[in-house]
Amino acid sequence: MCTRKLITSYSRTLSEREAKVLSSLSYKDKTIFTTNDLKEYTNNPKNLLDWLVRKKWIQKIKKGTYLIAPLNAGTNGTDNYTIHSFILASVLVEPYYISYASALNYHGLTDQTPNATYVATTKPKNSKTILNTKIRFVTIPPHKIFGTEQTTIENKKINISSKEKTIIDCLDHPEHCGGIEEAAKALYFAKNDLDQTKLVSYAQKIGNKTVLKRLGYLAEKLDMEKTLKTISTLPLSSGYSLLDCSLKKRGPIVEKWKLVINVIIEPSKWIT
Repeated sequence: MCTRKLITSYSRTLSEREAKVLSSLSYKDKTIFTTNDLKEYTNNPKNLLDWLVRKKWIQKIKKGTYLIAPLNAGTNGTDNYTIHSFILASVLVEPYYISYASALNYHGLTDQTPNATYVATTKPKNSKTILNTKIRFVTIPPHKIFGTEQTTIENKKINISSKEKTIIDCLDHPEHCGGIEEAAKALYFAKNDLDQTKLVSYAQKIGNKTVLKRLGYLAEKLDMEKTLKTISTLPLSSGYSLLDCSLKKRGPIVEKWKLVINVIIEPSKWIT
């Protein structure tokens, strides 16, 4: 009976070929790799991938894309290993950017920890859980992809909304940031650091006129004079909108902003 020579220094045994492939990929900083990356090592990638998945040295992220578990993942390999959720999200769909509650948290605009990583993309995609990390995809039209920047996480370039665009995205979809009050808090505590001209420009560009109403109302409540002055000169849609679309349709109407105030915004309660 033939046996394969094993590299026994690893807690989960690898053949010489498997060890060589994983070492080479890691050296090239391809801890996330594709099936095409294996073509220089083997004519039968499927067989190699099947063995490595079975031994929990790699985990399938999506079709044709895999993640290598490091040595310090322990005896359970990919079962114990975690990787930054933004990195996972960045390889799952294109185009994309991190936004909503996740970007609020990243920029220090909230003290709430999101229960998932929120990813804006133009392609409809169901939520996924990978390595115990839940990733939620929010489908948006192409014209809403703007106001992004790049950040580096674990040597990987990640697309994320800027502070100003994060606020506007949250006013566009409060349900993805914990509600309009979380967006209001972010505005209140960061208003001196935000580019208020950009805020208004982005509110117009996003193409949802309710965003302008919400921003105008909050600017008035939060003493953001520059933002309020600019929005007050802009035409607003005639219909009535909810301040928070994730809550019930009840509350007083503020005629100036054509808004149903279904949540009370009280900045004095946020200061402890």
